[in-house]
Amino acid sequence: MQWETVIGLEVHVQLATRSKIFSGASTAFGAEPNTQACAVDLGLPGVLPVLNEAAVAMAVKFGLAIDAEIPEVSVFDRKNYFYPDLPKGYQTSQMYQPIVGAGVVEITLEDGTTKPVRVHHAHLEEDAGKSLHEDFHGMTGVDLNRAGTPLLEIVSEPDMRSAKEAAAYLKAIHSIVTYLGISDGNMAEGSMRCDVNVSVRPKGQEAFGTRAEIKNVNSFRFVERAIAFEVERQIELLEDGGKVVQETRLFDPERDETRSMRTKEEANDYRYFPCPDLLPVVLDKAYIDHLRDNLPELPAEKRARFENELGLSAYDASVLSATREMADYFEEVKDVCQDAKQAANWVQGELAGALNRENLSIANSPVSARQLGELVARVLDDTINGKAAKQVFQALWNGQGASADDIIEAQGLKQVTDTGAIEAMIDQVIADSPAQVAQYRDAEPDKRGKMIGYFVGQVMKASRGTANPQQVNELLKQKLDALC
Repeated sequence: MQWETVIGLEVHVQLATRSKIFSGASTAFGAEPNTQACAVDLGLPGVLPVLNEAAVAMAVKFGLAIDAEIPEVSVFDRKNYFYPDLPKGYQTSQMYQPIVGAGVVEITLEDGTTKPVRVHHAHLEEDAGKSLHEDFHGMTGVDLNRAGTPLLEIVSEPDMRSAKEAAAYLKAIHSIVTYLGISDGNMAEGSMRCDVNVSVRPKGQEAFGTRAEIKNVNSFRFVERAIAFEVERQIELLEDGGKVVQETRLFDPERDETRSMRTKEEANDYRYFPCPDLLPVVLDKAYIDHLRDNLPELPAEKRARFENELGLSAYDASVLSATREMADYFEEVKDVCQDAKQAANWVQGELAGALNRENLSIANSPVSARQLGELVARVLDDTINGKAAKQVFQALWNGQGASADDIIEAQGLKQVTDTGAIEAMIDQVIADSPAQVAQYRDAEPDKRGKMIGYFVGQVMKASRGTANPQQVNELLKQKLDALC
């Protein structure tokens, strides 16, 4: 039997507000446990929540970015459940009237084609605390620093049909929220994580199969691996005559497997009801229009501009617009050197290779965009050749100079373009290579092209790599052909 995979994602995005969604406590990452939890976060008697307007604005911006419906009225509800890191006994969320309605996220597949993935809705909610299991000798500690941190939960429709599509969707969400500046998207710090709903069904069947939810997956790679394992597990189970049960599972990246955590709850298990402490959120048209007018250029728009205005290929435009940091870096390099294609080549080539080797993000690149732009400009104006440019780049990477010009001057890498100087070096190489000249002269004309490489190498060696390779090739051919 042929099987079809059905995937939906619930993506939790931590919003980049300085304070929590219902209190003035800090949201800064990395503080000592329980130093950033106030009375509101602890749910102490008599406290009242106050909604953070910045969180509302960020949620609306996301909705506008995916062309979603923005309801005039949204309402907060209480989601009731007991857990050690939830001292109030409920989570303030939005169940019945979320702040963002239906929208669409366009994903780019591996073959370059695009596919729309529908977003059912996105809602605001507070994060819970964190249970700590290490170093407690069989007990559990609770850190409430994260309690009350504003989250935007983005719920997709079950439109994805492979692990690759799910990863592409997650990357698209990451790109949108970081371009908007509403989240840093740092998955390692928990700023973005997702629950993955996976089911399988016989190919051609309309009804969905029973789904399993894989909780709190925090990397693009883990999403792919978790789905791959879960799909295989469910198919094997069904083909052996078993049944898939609706449950919550966890992904163990060390064992590369999912394992059961608990039977899946239904909405009525949480006894949702409207939060009595918070008024409905009412958004007028002027407020929404103001946010829409101030949206930044979004990934799809930037990608189109890179193609249509800068003349980049679809592939280059897609890679360079994938993250805001990458796009901003590329654009500064381009503005400095005034050549979009060469800027794209260097950013995706020499720079990306060095970043990958050192496992660095572009935000932590030792070579600034201005430095790289100046280096590319020196190649374009023939100050240095390609070989010397790589030397200069390595020197910049190692902090051996403040600019490309400083390194070129200090290391004597300026390209020799003076025809007389190059001819003198060529004459000397020819004079020192009688055997090779004789072989060149006796060779068939169509064989001489490959033989000229020896002479080019000797001239470049004599010039310590600074001679203009194009001039060297042209002048050598003229002089050697004259001897034939």
